[in-house]
Amino acid sequence: MAKKTKKKASKGKKAAPKMKAARKLAKKRTARPAPMPSAKQQYLDIFAKEHVTTLKVMRAFPADQGAFQPHPRSSSAKKLMWTCAVEQDLVVSAVSGTLKMPPSFAPEPATVGEAIAAFESRVKTVMKAVAKAPDSAIFSKVPFFVGPGKMGEVPVIDIMWLMLMDQIHHRGQLSVYIRMAGGLVPSIYGPSADEPWM
Repeated sequence: MAKKTKKKASKGKKAAPKMKAARKLAKKRTARPAPMPSAKQQYLDIFAKEHVTTLKVMRAFPADQGAFQPHPRSSSAKKLMWTCAVEQDLVVSAVSGTLKMPPSFAPEPATVGEAIAAFESRVKTVMKAVAKAPDSAIFSKVPFFVGPGKMGEVPVIDIMWLMLMDQIHHRGQLSVYIRMAGGLVPSIYGPSADEPWM
């Protein structure tokens, strides 16, 4: 009887490490998902992806055709790029609490290359400003347009997203201009006729 008890005890000792390993594995399998990124981090993550695509579209436009516009009431290609650049200034002003309405923008540069360079440098400024800003600044309210001829108090984070969505809107316009100006339209969210994935 004593021998059997000792055998059972030794089997129990051998089984203990296996049980611990099984418990650890079970814990890993039932581990909680990573916490949801903050509202600010979500914006920065999407902004980082979208501005890369916007730069790709801007660089695809024929640089010597900055004055191209498909209709007299349409903005020129260079003006669309410049709009994307100066909107970044608006975001930085909103985040820093210095936004004045209506905003005043610097004059449009002479070349497409300058407009693209301005957009690229301003994007870096936005990313730094937003990353450093406390939540109190991101969720504070500033004066902004809320309708034709109407002003209201708007959360800064809403302005950040509005300017990003407007950038994407103008990028879509520019992608149409590229085709009309004889350039090659790059892939944006998926393949294009000029940049197929297969």
